[in-house]
Amino acid sequence: MSNVLNNVETLTQAKTIKQKKGRRIGILGGTFNPIHNGHLIIAEQVLDQLGLDKVCFMPDANPPHVDRKFAIDAKDRVAMINGAIRDNPKFAIEMTEIMRGGVSYSYDTMKQLTQQHPENHYYFIIGGDMVNYLPKWYRIDDLVKLVSFVGVKRDGYTPASKYPVIWVDVPFIDISSSLIRSKIRQHQSIKYLVPSSVERYIKENHLYEK
Repeated sequence: MSNVLNNVETLTQAKTIKQKKGRRIGILGGTFNPIHNGHLIIAEQVLDQLGLDKVCFMPDANPPHVDRKFAIDAKDRVAMINGAIRDNPKFAIEMTEIMRGGVSYSYDTMKQLTQQHPENHYYFIIGGDMVNYLPKWYRIDDLVKLVSFVGVKRDGYTPASKYPVIWVDVPFIDISSSLIRSKIRQHQSIKYLVPSSVERYIKENHLYEK
Protein backbone atom coordinates (compact mmCIF):
# COMPACT_ATOMS: atom_id res chain seq x y z
CA MET A 1 0.00 0.00 0.00
CA SER A 2 2.86 2.32 0.87
CA ASN A 3 4.47 1.70 -2.53
CA VAL A 4 1.20 2.50 -4.30
CA LEU A 5 0.88 5.79 -2.43
CA ASN A 6 4.48 6.65 -3.20
CA ASN A 7 3.92 5.94 -6.90
CA VAL A 8 0.80 8.09 -6.95
CA GLU A 9 2.68 10.90 -5.19
CA THR A 10 5.54 10.65 -7.67
CA LEU A 11 3.16 10.76 -10.64
CA THR A 12 1.35 13.76 -9.15
CA GLN A 13 4.63 15.61 -8.65
CA ALA A 14 5.72 14.81 -12.21
CA LYS A 15 2.41 16.05 -13.57
CA THR A 16 2.68 19.28 -11.56
CA ILE A 17 6.21 19.88 -12.82
CA LYS A 18 5.07 19.27 -16.40
CA GLN A 19 2.18 21.71 -16.03
CA LYS A 20 4.50 24.41 -14.67
CA LYS A 21 7.04 24.10 -17.47
CA GLY A 22 7.33 27.58 -18.94
CA ARG A 23 6.69 28.51 -22.53
CA ARG A 24 8.16 31.28 -24.66
CA ILE A 25 5.19 33.27 -25.91
CA GLY A 26 5.15 36.20 -28.30
CA ILE A 27 2.54 38.91 -27.80
CA LEU A 28 1.46 40.93 -30.82
CA GLY A 29 -0.94 43.61 -29.66
CA GLY A 30 -3.01 45.98 -31.74
CA THR A 31 -6.44 47.08 -32.78
CA PHE A 32 -6.46 44.67 -35.76
CA ASN A 33 -8.99 46.83 -37.53
CA PRO A 34 -8.81 44.61 -39.54
CA ILE A 35 -6.05 42.01 -39.20
CA HIS A 36 -4.09 41.68 -42.46
CA ASN A 37 -1.32 39.61 -44.01
CA GLY A 38 1.35 42.00 -42.73
CA HIS A 39 0.42 41.07 -39.16
CA LEU A 40 0.63 37.37 -39.97
CA ILE A 41 4.03 37.69 -41.64
CA ILE A 42 5.46 39.55 -38.63
CA ALA A 43 4.10 36.94 -36.23
CA GLU A 44 5.45 34.02 -38.29
CA GLN A 45 8.91 35.55 -38.71
CA VAL A 46 9.28 36.33 -35.01
CA LEU A 47 7.97 32.87 -34.08
CA ASP A 48 10.45 31.19 -36.41
CA GLN A 49 13.54 33.31 -35.83
CA LEU A 50 13.27 33.31 -32.03
CA GLY A 51 12.03 29.73 -31.76
CA LEU A 52 8.96 30.70 -29.75
CA ASP A 53 6.34 28.20 -28.68
CA LYS A 54 3.43 30.42 -29.65
CA VAL A 55 2.47 33.91 -30.78
CA CYS A 56 -0.71 35.40 -29.35
CA PHE A 57 -2.59 38.14 -31.17
CA MET A 58 -3.93 40.49 -28.51
CA PRO A 59 -6.70 42.86 -29.68
CA ASP A 60 -7.26 45.89 -27.48
CA ALA A 61 -10.67 46.89 -26.20
CA ASN A 62 -10.34 50.66 -26.20
CA PRO A 63 -6.86 51.80 -27.22
CA PRO A 64 -6.06 55.39 -26.12
CA HIS A 65 -4.44 56.31 -29.45
CA VAL A 66 -7.17 55.17 -31.89
CA ASP A 67 -9.99 57.32 -33.24
CA ARG A 68 -13.06 55.35 -32.19
CA LYS A 69 -15.10 56.39 -35.21
CA PHE A 70 -12.86 54.17 -37.35
CA ALA A 71 -12.78 51.16 -35.01
CA ILE A 72 -15.44 48.48 -35.36
CA ASP A 73 -16.91 46.36 -32.58
CA ALA A 74 -14.53 44.06 -30.75
CA LYS A 75 -16.57 40.96 -31.61
CA ASP A 76 -15.97 41.55 -35.32
CA ARG A 77 -12.25 42.14 -34.86
CA VAL A 78 -11.98 38.99 -32.74
CA ALA A 79 -13.91 36.95 -35.30
CA MET A 80 -11.57 38.08 -38.08
CA ILE A 81 -8.48 37.24 -36.02
CA ASN A 82 -9.82 33.77 -35.26
CA GLY A 83 -10.50 33.19 -38.94
CA ALA A 84 -7.06 34.43 -39.95
CA ILE A 85 -5.09 32.23 -37.53
CA ARG A 86 -7.15 29.05 -37.43
CA ASP A 87 -4.82 27.09 -39.74
CA ASN A 88 -1.68 27.80 -37.69
CA PRO A 89 -1.50 25.76 -34.46
CA LYS A 90 1.20 28.07 -33.10
CA PHE A 91 -1.00 31.17 -33.40
CA ALA A 92 -3.58 32.01 -30.75
CA ILE A 93 -5.71 34.92 -29.58
CA GLU A 94 -5.23 36.55 -26.19
CA MET A 95 -8.48 38.05 -24.89
CA THR A 96 -7.26 39.72 -21.70
CA GLU A 97 -7.75 43.31 -22.85
CA ILE A 98 -11.08 42.62 -24.54
CA MET A 99 -12.43 40.91 -21.43
CA ARG A 100 -11.16 43.63 -19.12
CA GLY A 101 -12.54 46.45 -21.26
CA GLY A 102 -11.68 50.11 -20.92
CA VAL A 103 -8.45 51.77 -22.00
CA SER A 104 -5.64 49.31 -22.70
CA TYR A 105 -2.18 49.81 -21.24
CA SER A 106 0.49 47.21 -21.94
CA TYR A 107 1.86 47.28 -18.40
CA ASP A 108 -1.50 46.41 -16.83
CA THR A 109 -2.06 43.58 -19.28
CA MET A 110 1.37 42.02 -18.97
CA LYS A 111 1.30 42.30 -15.19
CA GLN A 112 -1.96 40.34 -15.22
CA LEU A 113 -0.60 37.69 -17.60
CA THR A 114 2.64 37.20 -15.68
CA GLN A 115 0.71 36.85 -12.44
CA GLN A 116 -1.57 34.24 -14.01
CA HIS A 117 1.29 32.37 -15.71
CA PRO A 118 4.55 33.15 -13.87
CA GLU A 119 6.20 30.14 -15.53
CA ASN A 120 5.99 31.71 -19.02
CA HIS A 121 8.38 34.17 -20.63
CA TYR A 122 6.71 36.81 -22.77
CA TYR A 123 8.13 38.52 -25.85
CA PHE A 124 6.33 41.77 -26.62
CA ILE A 125 6.46 42.45 -30.36
CA ILE A 126 6.53 46.06 -31.59
CA GLY A 127 7.30 47.83 -34.85
CA GLY A 128 10.78 49.27 -35.16
CA ASP A 129 9.31 52.76 -35.39
CA MET A 130 7.71 52.29 -31.95
CA VAL A 131 11.05 51.73 -30.23
CA ASN A 132 11.72 55.47 -30.18
CA TYR A 133 8.50 55.98 -28.22
CA LEU A 134 9.21 53.43 -25.49
CA PRO A 135 10.33 56.12 -22.99
CA LYS A 136 6.79 57.56 -23.21
CA TRP A 137 5.00 54.28 -22.53
CA TYR A 138 3.01 53.96 -19.33
CA ARG A 139 5.23 52.50 -16.57
CA ILE A 140 7.85 51.45 -19.09
CA ASP A 141 10.54 50.83 -16.45
CA ASP A 142 8.25 48.30 -14.78
CA LEU A 143 7.11 46.80 -18.09
CA VAL A 144 10.65 45.92 -19.18
CA LYS A 145 10.94 43.78 -16.04
CA LEU A 146 7.94 41.72 -17.17
CA VAL A 147 8.70 41.15 -20.87
CA SER A 148 11.42 41.04 -23.49
CA PHE A 149 10.79 43.56 -26.25
CA VAL A 150 11.09 42.34 -29.83
CA GLY A 151 11.60 45.04 -32.45
CA VAL A 152 10.60 44.38 -36.05
CA LYS A 153 13.51 45.63 -38.14
CA ARG A 154 12.99 46.73 -41.72
CA ASP A 155 15.34 48.05 -44.40
CA GLY A 156 18.33 47.51 -42.12
CA TYR A 157 17.30 50.40 -39.85
CA THR A 158 17.92 49.78 -36.15
CA PRO A 159 16.81 52.64 -33.88
CA ALA A 160 18.89 53.19 -30.76
CA SER A 161 17.16 52.50 -27.46
CA LYS A 162 18.16 52.65 -23.82
CA TYR A 163 15.86 49.68 -23.27
CA PRO A 164 16.89 46.15 -24.28
CA VAL A 165 15.33 45.14 -27.60
CA ILE A 166 15.70 41.88 -29.52
CA TRP A 167 15.75 42.77 -33.21
CA VAL A 168 14.19 40.54 -35.86
CA ASP A 169 14.51 41.10 -39.60
CA VAL A 170 11.12 40.98 -41.31
CA PRO A 171 10.43 41.54 -45.03
CA PHE A 172 8.91 44.96 -45.62
CA ILE A 173 5.24 44.52 -46.47
CA ASP A 174 3.56 47.86 -47.10
CA ILE A 175 0.10 46.93 -45.81
CA SER A 176 -1.85 48.72 -43.11
CA SER A 177 -5.34 48.45 -41.67
CA SER A 178 -6.05 52.01 -42.77
CA LEU A 179 -5.12 51.04 -46.35
CA ILE A 180 -7.55 48.12 -46.18
CA ARG A 181 -10.36 50.34 -44.89
CA SER A 182 -9.67 52.95 -47.56
CA LYS A 183 -9.78 50.39 -50.37
CA ILE A 184 -13.09 49.02 -49.09
CA ARG A 185 -14.65 52.49 -48.99
CA GLN A 186 -13.47 53.01 -52.58
CA HIS A 187 -14.85 49.60 -53.64
CA GLN A 188 -11.37 48.34 -54.51
CA SER A 189 -10.05 44.79 -54.13
CA ILE A 190 -8.38 43.70 -50.88
CA LYS A 191 -7.63 40.21 -52.19
CA TYR A 192 -4.17 38.99 -51.09
CA LEU A 193 -3.91 41.90 -48.63
CA VAL A 194 -5.93 39.99 -46.04
CA PRO A 195 -6.62 36.26 -45.56
CA SER A 196 -9.56 35.01 -47.62
CA SER A 197 -11.54 34.34 -44.44
CA VAL A 198 -11.15 37.99 -43.41
CA GLU A 199 -12.11 39.24 -46.86
CA ARG A 200 -15.20 37.05 -46.77
CA TYR A 201 -16.19 38.19 -43.26
CA ILE A 202 -15.84 41.84 -44.21
CA LYS A 203 -18.03 41.40 -47.29
CA GLU A 204 -20.69 39.34 -45.52
CA ASN A 205 -20.98 41.86 -42.68
CA HIS A 206 -20.58 45.00 -44.82
CA LEU A 207 -17.75 46.31 -42.68
CA TYR A 208 -15.85 49.54 -43.38
CA GLU A 209 -18.14 50.51 -46.24
CA LYS A 210 -18.87 53.97 -44.85
